[in-house]
Formats: sequence, structure tokens, C-alpha cells
Amino acid sequence: MTPELSIVVPVYNEEESLPLLADAIQKALASYPKTYECVLVDDGSSDRSPQVLRDLAKSDPRFKPVFLRRNFGQTAALSAGFDHAHGPIIVTLDADLQNDPADIPMLVAKIEEGYDLVSGWRQNRQDSMIRNFPSFVANWIIGRVTGIKLHDSGCTLKAYRSEVAKNLNLYGEMHRFIPALASWMGINLVEVPVRHHPRKLGKSKYGLSRIWRVFLDLITVKFLLSYSASPIQFFGKFGFLSSALGWLICAATVIMKFTQDRTITGNPLFYLFTFLQIIAVQLVLIGLVAEMNTRTYHEVQRKKTYVVRKDA
Repeated sequence: MTPELSIVVPVYNEEESLPLLADAIQKALASYPKTYECVLVDDGSSDRSPQVLRDLAKSDPRFKPVFLRRNFGQTAALSAGFDHAHGPIIVTLDADLQNDPADIPMLVAKIEEGYDLVSGWRQNRQDSMIRNFPSFVANWIIGRVTGIKLHDSGCTLKAYRSEVAKNLNLYGEMHRFIPALASWMGINLVEVPVRHHPRKLGKSKYGLSRIWRVFLDLITVKFLLSYSASPIQFFGKFGFLSSALGWLICAATVIMKFTQDRTITGNPLFYLFTFLQIIAVQLVLIGLVAEMNTRTYHEVQRKKTYVVRKDA
């Protein structure tokens, strides 16, 4: 029987937390009217997490482990979870017990109100300042760049309509930008406060070393959101700006020729004009090549440039 709700949990070295997490999920949904499954994706754990997941699956068939061959990262683990989820509503949460499974019914209720994606906001976040401050800055920058302004875009506790989650092409470390990536579908998005608990077991997998990755991924996300369907609009814009600036410099060179009796070829500005025109041509050609690659990508893979909304 197809479950009415799928819970996706990425797991990496959480052997101590998993039994408590399973118990918390069972208690939180004990009187919940919807049938559910819990897809636990082991992301190449090096501890006893795989064995703990097998034991959980034996004790409760609603717990369905998925084992990745190595550590691919949280983004890949979430993507695998979406692929293996069968319910029309998907909820994601971390395995470290900092997200509270008791919030799941509230998130699902918001989906049933008509929202496509419900994002959790750890309003009273129980982490150190070393994690909280960079997260605050990253959330502000992500909102300014993508236009999707959330207090806590990095919170794993989220609920999705299945067609939204399964149409997300996740790779790299794009899990931080899921609301922004989903925005191109024309989704109804809402952010709701959720509970957050301090980590008591295991070790955090996050550190300051990831900050620079966020900014690099943000550049990719902005490009995908604005220009993935027509990259020549991006490269061509800068190409024309380079050309226009070059012609302004050329005009200045000509004026200097007649007002200061300076030779054109002996003026350094002439070489700057030539350089800018070469750059302009290269940018336009790069845009054309990118357009051909985009067309090939969509036509060969029969990739649609739209997503159809299913009736609620």
C-alpha cells in the first residue's frame, strides 16, 4: 500500500542517535491518521549506522534504509531519499535529533492548506555562535541574491509536495538552496517556526570550512535561476557592455588625436579598445556555444522547461 507520507532522513555516522530518532518518530506519529514510511539514507557511514538501520527495518517495516556506496554528501543523500520516497507528501529532517519529529504533523497540515513547500525556521536555534552567525550572514546573502528571503534556508526540516521534490535536480551541495531552486517551478512557499534541540550525541558534520562553498554554490544557483534556459542573455549582456565601453574609449582616442595631436596607434587607449572588442566577441561566442549545449541537453534528454502542477 502506498504511504500517505514519506519521511526522508539523510544519515552519516549517527549510530547513537538513530534508535532515539526512530522512537521519536514513532511516538510523534502514533496517533497520526496518515500512513507513513521513513526512508533513511545512509551516506556511506563508517560507524555502525548501517547495521542499526537494518535492525530498525526488521523491527518496523515502515523504516526503509537506503545504502549509498560511499559518502556522497547531504545533497546526494536527500536526492536519493526523494527518489525512493513513495508518498504524495515528503518531509525531510536531520538524524542528529536536533530537528523534532513532533513538528511533522504541523508541516504536513501546511501542505494540505495549499502550499507546495514548507520550510522550517529554527527560531530558537540551539547551536553555538560559531555556527549561528555565519548562517545568519549566509541566509541574508542568499535572500538578496535569489530573491527567496527566508530566516533559515539551511534548516533540513521541510515538507514538500512529491512532484516538487522529485523535480529538483540536486547535485554538489545544493541542499542549502532548495527553496530557491524550487522557486522556478512557481511554488507556493511558506516558512514556519519549528523546534530545535541542542546536539547531545555524535559530532557535528559542519564547520567554518563550508562557508566559501556556500558562496561559490550561490553563484551557480543565481545563474541557474536566471539564465539556465538562455545563457546567451548572460554572456551577451557582458559582451555588449564590453563592446560599448570599447567604442567609448575609441571615441576618446579619436578626440585626443585631433585635440592633442596624438597618434591613434601610439595611444594605449587604442589597444584597450582592441582588447575590449576581442573580449566582447568571445563572450558572445561563449553564449552561443552555451545556447547550443542547452538545446542539446533539453532535446537529447527530453528535459522539459516547465513543471505541471497536480491537482491538490
